[in-house]
Amino acid sequence: MELLTHPLYLAPVPLYVQLYAADALVVDDVSPFVKQTYRNRCTIGTPDGPLTLSVPVKRADSKQLTRDVEISYQQKWQHQHWIALKSAYKRTPYFDYYADFLRPFYEKETRFLVDFNEEIHGVVRQLLMNEVSLAHSPMAGGPPLLCRTAEWQGQDLEYCFGDGCSILDMLFEYGPETIIRL
Repeated sequence: MELLTHPLYLAPVPLYVQLYAADALVVDDVSPFVKQTYRNRCTIGTPDGPLTLSVPVKRADSKQLTRDVEISYQQKWQHQHWIALKSAYKRTPYFDYYADFLRPFYEKETRFLVDFNEEIHGVVRQLLMNEVSLAHSPMAGGPPLLCRTAEWQGQDLEYCFGDGCSILDMLFEYGPETIIRL
């Protein structure tokens, strides 16, 4: 089975559940960029409720292909995202172990959003030891995987896992056991 998705920023847990059932992941980077989606946003679970982090982009419009969207560095979004991740996850069992793998994404600049998303997704896949092959869509076609942001219902991060929260919620909480839980 092949899974078609857009390049997503710290994708939600449901994507990884489907990814583990798939033989291949096809990244659709040639469809038009749609604002306010997981292409440049992620939701992390915090004790105060869900927090949405957005990667700012330069002048993206509905006619622009996803692969051509550039990241804007006019704001200090990388610093803000890293501080938010540390605040949300510093007390989880595996944050200290995985932090060094993710920190470089919040210290260097990457020109295109699709490259940033693909690189950070690659690191997450390595941390999860996923063997699913990755390919790019040669043309737009087929419906993408749609994930929704949902209400965070509990006081433990586990309540958020099926409701659109980032894979980081699970990874920092369960570490190597994340694969089994997916």
